[in-house]
Amino acid sequence: MNLTVLGIGLMGMPMAKRLREAGFEVTAWNRTREKALRLASHGARVAHTAAQAVRDADIVITMLDNGEVVDSVLFGQGVASVLKPGTLVIDMSSIKPSQARQHAARLRELGMAHLDAPVSGGTVGAEAGTLAIMAGGEAADFERALPVFAPLGRATHVGPHGAGQLAKLANQMIVGITIGAVSEALLLCAKGGADMAKVREAIRGGFAESRVLDLHGQRMVENDFVKRAALTVQLKDMRNALDTASELGFEAPVTGLFEQLYASATEHGFAELDHSALFCELARRNGMR
Repeated sequence: MNLTVLGIGLMGMPMAKRLREAGFEVTAWNRTREKALRLASHGARVAHTAAQAVRDADIVITMLDNGEVVDSVLFGQGVASVLKPGTLVIDMSSIKPSQARQHAARLRELGMAHLDAPVSGGTVGAEAGTLAIMAGGEAADFERALPVFAPLGRATHVGPHGAGQLAKLANQMIVGITIGAVSEALLLCAKGGADMAKVREAIRGGFAESRVLDLHGQRMVENDFVKRAALTVQLKDMRNALDTASELGFEAPVTGLFEQLYASATEHGFAELDHSALFCELARRNGMR
């Protein structure tokens, strides 16, 4: 099975490496070619253009910045027009559900199959092969993709086209809001004179326990906000959630509040940090270092 991975960034790179280690033939493309060239030493082929990368592919994986970029690569850079009939396109980017449905329909008209299969777990999960993969599309296409998903993590078919992106938005809403809750709680304790590290330790294992308290809480204690999952991507996902809620006539006031907080964080110099750096924005508001 020939695989092509379009988008060799923070997530695409470790995912492509794991697919090579699992024995798949992998062709890679990235807008900045130097990033894709890092895969050459792992046995991947590196293409000059996205269209060249997909000509012999049985399955194409996209891991790109947003829905507009996915649309541009698939339909603006000639990818869809050169795919073999029956090729399965698995979009693992995080985009709007409505965009995923549009891409699926356009590809179906051209004789291609499509899954929207965004992931959660960040670079740590991508490197370890423990990603949560949320797939929307036809059940038969999901079954076809399972051997590809296996080296990457745990895949669940959650519904028709667009449902994978809905699940990812739910994930990002929970993650983004929980980062804020952990940040605010730890900062309140620090403001009152308690030891943040000890508070985190004390509440671990109770009802407040979460992966965010575990991993991101430790980063807050250590003041380590090196980018693993970008704050700007978290903001994009919150905005996608609000746009989707509006389309559905659904009120999401909590997500709306946190969209404002993440936007404020980008405006105050934290845009290039990890999404856990919402902690820094809340500290700034409270006159704390």
